[in-house]
Amino acid sequence: MRVATGLRLGPILRKTTETTATVWVETDAPGTVQVRAGAAAASAETFTVHGHHYALCEVGGLAPDSAEPYTVEVDGEHAWPPASSPHPPSLLRTLPGPGGPVRLAFGSCRTPTDHSPGAVARYGPDALRAYALRLSGRRAAAGGHAGEDEPTALLLIGDQVYADELQPRMAAHLAEARGRASGERAAAAPPDGEVVFYDEYAELYRQTWTDPDVRWLLSTVPSLMLFDDHDVRDDWNTSGAWRGEMDASPWWRRRIVSGLGSYWVYQHLGNLTAAQRAEDPLFTGVRRAAAAGRDAGAEVDAAALRAHTEPQSMLWSHEHTVGDGRVLMVDARASRDVADDAERSILGGPGEAWLDERLRGGTRHLVVATTLPFLLPRAVHHLEGWSEALCAGAWGGRLRGFGERLRRALDLEHWAAFRRSFNAVAGALVQVAAGERGAPPSTALLLSGDVHFSYLARARPRRAAGAAAAAGRTVIAQLTSSPLCNRLPGTFRRAAWLSARRTPAAAGTVMARLAGVARSPLTWGLDEGPWFGNAVATLLLDGERAEVRWSFAAQGCGSGSPLLEDGPTHVLSPH
Repeated sequence: MRVATGLRLGPILRKTTETTATVWVETDAPGTVQVRAGAAAASAETFTVHGHHYALCEVGGLAPDSAEPYTVEVDGEHAWPPASSPHPPSLLRTLPGPGGPVRLAFGSCRTPTDHSPGAVARYGPDALRAYALRLSGRRAAAGGHAGEDEPTALLLIGDQVYADELQPRMAAHLAEARGRASGERAAAAPPDGEVVFYDEYAELYRQTWTDPDVRWLLSTVPSLMLFDDHDVRDDWNTSGAWRGEMDASPWWRRRIVSGLGSYWVYQHLGNLTAAQRAEDPLFTGVRRAAAAGRDAGAEVDAAALRAHTEPQSMLWSHEHTVGDGRVLMVDARASRDVADDAERSILGGPGEAWLDERLRGGTRHLVVATTLPFLLPRAVHHLEGWSEALCAGAWGGRLRGFGERLRRALDLEHWAAFRRSFNAVAGALVQVAAGERGAPPSTALLLSGDVHFSYLARARPRRAAGAAAAAGRTVIAQLTSSPLCNRLPGTFRRAAWLSARRTPAAAGTVMARLAGVARSPLTWGLDEGPWFGNAVATLLLDGERAEVRWSFAAQGCGSGSPLLEDGPTHVLSPH
């Protein structure tokens, strides 16, 4: 007799289309999961990875731009929503059809604190939790119905979990679990304060996503996700030297396998439709193991190890059509080619081809979400280009080691530190704006996080001919929103502010030119920012119009729950 199980984590509303919605869950034990939304329903058997049980249910037959309350059952027992929830019912949200307005909320870098006064003093109030409380309050005021200004989707673009900077509760869990460790765990000598094994990652995800307010938000707003370095480890894939040093560590292979495998389960699978998952050889293998009653940990580990040893063997980027926009979620971390300092690629060969094929017109809005800012403040941009040239031997072999140490110390590993990749994408954006890759869109917008401050930068083609061709047609802009909850120390705030000033930018230009760094096809500057508060940004796409607004978290009075304070709206469309 099968024992009824409940939810360990979730439900999380993931990939949606105009007529379908995917719900991801982790259960306490193997079982059958069913999602019901009005007359529509879907069920799935769980699959098991390293003793943890998961299911994805894609509910079909939904109406475009609809919002239907739903429930989750596990083995026929009600599991969601909880009877004691203070929040309105969770809704299955579908995408609008062409012509409908789209609101994309986005952000990155969230440390899961306990919201205590000490945590707020260190990290600031949690903007994602504040966003959840605002949405919940508005839903409750509307009788549980979705409002017209609700987000169409939430883009979580990097550092959903911090595997190398643990909060006290997670650190205590590791200390207790490792106190009983034997075998591989003891022999691998895992580092204190960092997760290494799959079950440790599973607990880290559970602690990060089970804050009651954030859990409700993830259950009711469709989300798309990308990883950055802290989902695995700080500076992950910065350089070939970094990879070599990490591969020599006795615990690193288990860590990278666990990090990539857990990312595939907890984040990547939900970015796909059922049809796309069916085409994934790893998912096919996992389902085959489930049908045979086996744990699929070996299959996931093998695929994750291959993704590490052959970084270009797995494509983590994904594409979505949302209203009149094309949204490209671009992995700039896992598939890097860093073997040769002179021929580095932030995307790897297959990733470059995938993105170049999709940097096209024929859509009203082209949205490229990449965890690392494409357009940095100019001083930092030139410093990163100079650093890459230094590491490649532009000023002689003796300075290469210094360049590598500087690159790691200052985190000089954004798009600007991969100048070949940067110039290829910048050139493609110039062509898009000039109508050389199909009918030019109204906007080409780059959404990013990572740097723990927010800003708006507008760009234009450097070439006079390209600028004339693009005039009045396509707005190119960088929209950076970071962090959700992770305050930047004062010294780094001052450095970020200084990097946006003209004199440091001019000095950086000179250094880059002396090192032989070629000029970019784009020129840009910061229009707004930098801002340093914890924030969520919202991008509105409505016809030819595009607008963006940053909302900043503030600590409320009385209950102490965080609030969101809206900043001004910035118009991005050409007219």
